[in-house]
Amino acid sequence: MLSLGPLPIHVFVLMLALLAATLAARVVARRMPGTPVRVFSLFVDMLLVALLAGRLVFVIQWWPLYMQDPWAIIKPGDGGYSITAAIIAAVSFALWKARRVPALRKPLAWGGLTGLATWFLLAGALLLMQRATITLPETGFARMEGGSVQLAEFRGRPMVVNLWATWCPPCRREMPVLAEAQRDNPEISFVFVNQGEAREQIQQYLQSASLHLQNVLVDPFSHMSQAAGARGLPVTLFFDAHGRLVDTHMGELTRAALAQKLERHSAARAASAMKGES
Repeated sequence: MLSLGPLPIHVFVLMLALLAATLAARVVARRMPGTPVRVFSLFVDMLLVALLAGRLVFVIQWWPLYMQDPWAIIKPGDGGYSITAAIIAAVSFALWKARRVPALRKPLAWGGLTGLATWFLLAGALLLMQRATITLPETGFARMEGGSVQLAEFRGRPMVVNLWATWCPPCRREMPVLAEAQRDNPEISFVFVNQGEAREQIQQYLQSASLHLQNVLVDPFSHMSQAAGARGLPVTLFFDAHGRLVDTHMGELTRAALAQKLERHSAARAASAMKGES
């Protein structure tokens, strides 16, 4: 499952972690004598600080790519965040608040730990569930140039599968980014599976946008979206050389976000190869 309605499921995981943190902090606060403390607004502030710091550090890390498209900086939906910077910022903000209000210390500590634990557990469980349920379908897809192919035939090297449609504005905005990545990363198979449209409509769009893509497939009944549990587009699935799902992204990908994902999976492949050699 990639979404609940039109929103990525990771948003709901974050909301559940925030709820768990608030409930844990309230339980601890009610057992303490003195004036009750408000914890929900504090955890919301911590979340906002974390998101802002995580985004800022990520943008700085990938500054050259963001300079190619400055508007991408204000597209936080691309998933470009530094988790380490976000956690450090949230903890620092909590320590600052606890120093000023001693009554917040114990609720903050228990709530923060509960929220982080909930987030890690749910995110890990979600990834395991996605890996178990989102697999390469045995269904054959029509190629734009004729004939058909199964996604399993692309095994042997890492694969990026993009689900898109010509009517989808975010799909159209990210397509040049994916086209560049396909050109610059020949060791990775990029596959573009169009959802629910006819071959003629797809071809007309590619020509009008001057996009020269390889591996454009036609999925007129959106079987791939149904298999992935996606209720919106675009969706990008990352598979390893054995056809196992390693990452997902729902929404528009910017150059920096895509580069970060490809770099991370390249590092994982290198580590796996070194482990296999040893």
